[in-house]
Amino acid sequence: MVRGDGGRLYEDFREKQAVAVGWTQLAEQVKPGMSREALKDLYRKIDPSASDGAVTSGASQVWRFVNEVRDGDHVLTYSPANRTYLLGTVTGAAVHRPDWQDLGMSLARTVEWTSELPRDALSVTTKNTLGSTLTVFLLTQSAAAEMQALASGETVPDPSSETGQDADLIDPLADIESLAMERIKDSVSGLDWSDMQDLVAGILRAMGYKTQVTPAGPDRGKDIIASPDGFGFENPRIVVEVKHRSGAMGSQAIRSFLGGRHRDDRGLYVSTGGFSKDAFYEADRAQVPLTLWTLDNLVRALVEHYDQTDAETKRIIPLRRMYWPA
Repeated sequence: MVRGDGGRLYEDFREKQAVAVGWTQLAEQVKPGMSREALKDLYRKIDPSASDGAVTSGASQVWRFVNEVRDGDHVLTYSPANRTYLLGTVTGAAVHRPDWQDLGMSLARTVEWTSELPRDALSVTTKNTLGSTLTVFLLTQSAAAEMQALASGETVPDPSSETGQDADLIDPLADIESLAMERIKDSVSGLDWSDMQDLVAGILRAMGYKTQVTPAGPDRGKDIIASPDGFGFENPRIVVEVKHRSGAMGSQAIRSFLGGRHRDDRGLYVSTGGFSKDAFYEADRAQVPLTLWTLDNLVRALVEHYDQTDAETKRIIPLRRMYWPA
């Protein structure tokens, strides 16, 4: 697995047919064959204030990316927004790419991407093993087998839990937060359309708006109206479209939504399947202010405002607060 800045570079990886890691100053000086200790020493020279844990983790992941990953190995990267994994094959050695520094990732390897796999198709066990906070890590054998079986259209039994080889590098408390967010996304993704619409309305109420939910049927691009007065007379009047389905929404869907909006409206388009790059471009240049929420945005808004949600919203997605030392 190569995360790509927490999934931010998913589309860049796809377009460039590559994966990459950061640690830019290390990337400029790292050479194939360098030992872990040599990389640790280099890391400490670059960042003398770094903790021993950060040095070990950072140097070890760069070492793995440069030395352990081989041509022909399978590689995976994840999009939290679209909840999909790209699966491909490594086709080149690690090289420093100074022209990629604007991405914050300048140590790259070429990849031939072969499959895009939905997270919802995976077993709970495999979903949990893919929650590591590390930028580069090795999948368990059972998780790797399930991903490859899914890519080839085969069915495999739910894999048993395994301990990964990177356990000594992972901060288990830090990983809890990442894993919890993905588990909440799994729960939200499993809702039916009606509950999803009610969940979005509940989040908006927790944010201070009053809402009207459109009954099932032709709605002319409106599922929810949110406003200060609850009638849509007072500004801001937010018109909300909710699409709860697999697959990213494209630019045509955004244009259709915008076509029915009044110039004083504000738009919120929620797509649990994510959006294409063209859809984001269409939203950016829209005359009506428009915000796009992926499943990731939706869940983060839910977590941020959960304490203010009403009982009905908490019924749809019950969560329990947990504390640990910072």
